[in-house]
Amino acid sequence: MTASANMPLRGELRMDESLARYTSWRVGGAARQVYRPADAADLAEFLAGLPADEPLLWLGLGSNVLIRDGGFPGTVIVTQGRLNDIEVRGTRVYAEAGAACAHVARLAARLGLTGGAFLAGIPGTMGGALAMNAGAFGGETWGKVMSVKTIDRHGQIRQRFPADYEIAYRHVQGPAGEWFLSCELQLVEGDSKAEQAAIRELLDKRAETQPTGQPSGGSTFRNPPGDYAARLIERAGLKGYRIGGAQVSDKHANFVINTGNASAADIEQLIEHMQQTVRDAFGVELVREVHILGVPA
Repeated sequence: MTASANMPLRGELRMDESLARYTSWRVGGAARQVYRPADAADLAEFLAGLPADEPLLWLGLGSNVLIRDGGFPGTVIVTQGRLNDIEVRGTRVYAEAGAACAHVARLAARLGLTGGAFLAGIPGTMGGALAMNAGAFGGETWGKVMSVKTIDRHGQIRQRFPADYEIAYRHVQGPAGEWFLSCELQLVEGDSKAEQAAIRELLDKRAETQPTGQPSGGSTFRNPPGDYAARLIERAGLKGYRIGGAQVSDKHANFVINTGNASAADIEQLIEHMQQTVRDAFGVELVREVHILGVPA
């Protein structure tokens, strides 16, 4: 499927738009332009009209990403509140990239489908979960994926399958120049009440162990093989450590929080300090889950 040359754009375009409002850390400079598409067809039309060399960035709920204070010198596609349709057909769940993972989990559970409760613990959208094989509480996104639809910068939409991707822990590598537009998940019929109870239990556990009420980017680092990033960071004495307005969470050491006045530079410097301290103390190289993008101030 490709875009038509005659369809008028129906989405919302903003120029020189601050990205702080679109990220879970509540920091970040401005983008040259931000587009919030009306639907997939509108997005295809918009992308087809962009210059071939235009830098592109996609944001869902804005977790797992740090936008530097100098902003992003290109176009940002924001799916938050857009491209968020969810449809259940039998035991298959179709979810667009902008659908919140937690909403997918809750709807599936209400309709008597099980196996997707872990999605409630992922603080992002399905597009982001697909891009990094996000997981929580022992489940991983791509373990449930039957197929996906992607879109490229020319507005062409394709259907793809797990075999088209290299998938590992917090890693997904597929055809270059394509972004996830939607996915089809395979769940199983089960006890709706039990699944909803499992989701509530997972969310309660998350609230008890993670700083859910404070601006953060989610988990900062991948867990190294056979260990936990939070354990190493805590053992290194970094819980509560601050640089400017950025702080290692007292609740969970693998979270960096914005205490209210952090800059993106504060957060990036703190992340680098955590890596260096753990490297010096234990000889372990922590690998970021968080993607750092944009230009410095």
